[in-house]
Amino acid sequence: MLQACLNGPRVTLTSDELADEAAAAVAAGAVSVHLHPKGPDGADSLAPAHVDACVRAVRTAVPGTEVGVTTGAWALPEGASSHDRLEAVRGWQVLPDVASVNWHEPGAAALAELLLHRGVGVEAGLWTPEAARDWAGWADAGRCRRALVELGELTDGGAVSDPEAAADAVLRQLPAGTPVLLHGAGASAWPVLRLAVARGLATRIGLEDADHLPDGAPLPDVHPNAALVAAARSLQP
Repeated sequence: MLQACLNGPRVTLTSDELADEAAAAVAAGAVSVHLHPKGPDGADSLAPAHVDACVRAVRTAVPGTEVGVTTGAWALPEGASSHDRLEAVRGWQVLPDVASVNWHEPGAAALAELLLHRGVGVEAGLWTPEAARDWAGWADAGRCRRALVELGELTDGGAVSDPEAAADAVLRQLPAGTPVLLHGAGASAWPVLRLAVARGLATRIGLEDADHLPDGAPLPDVHPNAALVAAARSLQP
């Protein structure tokens, strides 16, 4: 399973641009898309109007494809609380298929419960062994769509450290049989994707995680996410 993470906190794309990127990425081989809806200022937003418009546009462009969104706490207005995040999600009218919930953030369990109650699948974002252990101990962990294991930059003095050891530190905390999507970011994006492929795990690639092709070549100006997806597919058996 290959997911396309089309944009991120530092990548500003409008809803229409995301729809265009999604269509190209799915044509290149992605079977799921992960989005960061944006407000007029280009910053991530959980506001119902912004999420509804983004999900509607992308779902129209790629009908039948899993559409997921972030719920990262950074997408809230400055000074907002975990309660404010729940209120924002309660206001969504055009529901995504899945939403990622970062388990190290305050109020993660309550947010996941709300999403599940509303019929939205949960990708449990597990960035650390501690977060993985906490999630595995949650009563409804088994109801989540998958564990979204993110290894981050993994840099040590400018070089990529051992992705296999970093992955194992998180994965060993999970119950046997947990569906896992393993991915990196920045310098670790391609090494971790190769590790996921070698282990037969779901993975993802896109502008949120990578700004170059596996050989270091720059991305094309047109449909860069599709180029990343195509390159990832070429690494899969």
